[in-house]
Amino acid sequence: MDILISVVLPLGLAFIMFSLGVGLTLGDFLRVGQRPLAFAVGALNQVILLPLVVYLIILAFGLQAEIAVGFMILAACPGGVTSNIISRLAKGDVALSVSLTAVISLTSMITVPLIMSFAVATFMGANAPEIDITATAVTMFALTVVPIMLGLGLRRLFPTAMSRAEPAISRIAVILFAAIVLAALAGNWGLFVENLPSIGPAVLAMLVVLTIVGYTVPRLLGRTRNEAKTISIETGVQNGTLGIAIASIVVGSTDGFSPYGLPSAVYGLAMYLTIIPALFIFRRMD
Repeated sequence: MDILISVVLPLGLAFIMFSLGVGLTLGDFLRVGQRPLAFAVGALNQVILLPLVVYLIILAFGLQAEIAVGFMILAACPGGVTSNIISRLAKGDVALSVSLTAVISLTSMITVPLIMSFAVATFMGANAPEIDITATAVTMFALTVVPIMLGLGLRRLFPTAMSRAEPAISRIAVILFAAIVLAALAGNWGLFVENLPSIGPAVLAMLVVLTIVGYTVPRLLGRTRNEAKTISIETGVQNGTLGIAIASIVVGSTDGFSPYGLPSAVYGLAMYLTIIPALFIFRRMD
């Protein structure tokens, strides 16, 4: 189990982030300056409103200790390749989706340690584990920024070869995502069953509220329907694999997968219960 957590899990996450980088180009980052308002609204939703909504849900459901911290870790995670795929299926603004995913993923090395430190201090009290913000930022850099930039660099150096390889790389990333989620649940099965009555409804509430808020806020701020659909998806779809990895690698666990990762694992399965209906609604808007 130690090898699984210390070696297989970080390598699996690194490959998933690498798959994200392979699908990016420099234009995805430059596009931020071309459409600053749409990007700013999307970033506002993900970096500020998302953690705030999750914090309020934690209070509303009375979640405590490791489970509450796990929800905040999930809230701190950026979206992933899945959000880009769903945006395309929803007939949203795919270019905006890719730009948000790319930039928010890179800035997560700063936002994740800050939100996680706040959550641990707030919900764990005297039992809070010591969190080294600098070490966490370095870990985030190694797990997210490095593989993304590696994928981006290979895409730029070998555009034809990487374009051909991208579908296979994406499929492998999906398989790794499913394997990590299932392993996290299996590693904490007893704790999962015990806390499912509280974690399940809280995760579903989080998904529903974030999807609605993610669409409503940009519309109120004058963004187009397609931009609002995309921002809603980017707000509601988080990188659950990253949440599990942070919980297991950064916060740590004395036995198997960390209980801090349970909300991310449950989210990885429950996400489709709300995203698929939302997808059909978004498609019918056109």
